[in-house]
Amino acid sequence: MKTIDFETLPATASQYVGALLSTRKRAGVVKALPAITYVRPSVVLDGAAIAAYAKVCGYQAAHGVPLLYPQMLTFPLAMAFFVSPDCPWPALGTVHLGNRVKQHHALAAGDDVRVEMSTGQLMAHDKGQMFDLDMKILRDGELVWEATQTLLRMGVKNPTGEPFASALSMDTPLSHQADFFASSDLGRRYGKVSGDFNPIHMSALSAKLFGFRQAIAHGMWTKARALAALMPAAPVAQAEVAVEFKTPLFLPARASLWSTRQTTGSFDQAALFEVRNAKGDKPHVRGHLSFHTA
Repeated sequence: MKTIDFETLPATASQYVGALLSTRKRAGVVKALPAITYVRPSVVLDGAAIAAYAKVCGYQAAHGVPLLYPQMLTFPLAMAFFVSPDCPWPALGTVHLGNRVKQHHALAAGDDVRVEMSTGQLMAHDKGQMFDLDMKILRDGELVWEATQTLLRMGVKNPTGEPFASALSMDTPLSHQADFFASSDLGRRYGKVSGDFNPIHMSALSAKLFGFRQAIAHGMWTKARALAALMPAAPVAQAEVAVEFKTPLFLPARASLWSTRQTTGSFDQAALFEVRNAKGDKPHVRGHLSFHTA
């Protein structure tokens, strides 16, 4: 597998220009993604950046480094991939369908980590081509955190891979746990802490240019906001969470959190959950969470 190191990251503006220019890509049938890993060799977890992310997503300081925060460190590598010749499809129009995260050890502000993003498998979907990007965070050579981001390139005919099948069907009754509000400026506030300034999240005007009636919340914010309510107000040692993004959360909006606890032999606690609309009859995010306390 080819490895490309990024000692310094491309400017954000240049990456978004590259995203616009990537609309020129015209890939035919793709049998496999190139085997490649993008690397940030040394990233120090910044306490101020963690605190800003936590505030936007509803975490308390007692949570420590939130479970999803390390994915913010991988975002520049994902953007670099989308705008590069290594990615056969345009960046714009690629949809985030699912996200799986596994934390092996707790992280802390000041940790010096290695951040990796690698190309993954292809899967067939009735709306186009699905593909995975795999992320890893290593500290002193030890894997401490990993994730898989599952994306859909809409409109690809004759997609490659096994047909996608959801692993998160919900046949267990859930109970209402909480409500939260997603403000009209949420996309801009989350963009500042995540680096994701996709126009569909920034404003109603920019979202309409891409076919949305209003701006939509980042899926990773919705996932993070749910975890902030479900997880204990203390750092966790190990955790796993998998979600599928079902329907857009248009801004501004009120949303509701629904969940049920599960018994598990391998974790202290586990839960099925959904983030739904205010009425509680339409899911935006569906997921499963399990964790050990520190």
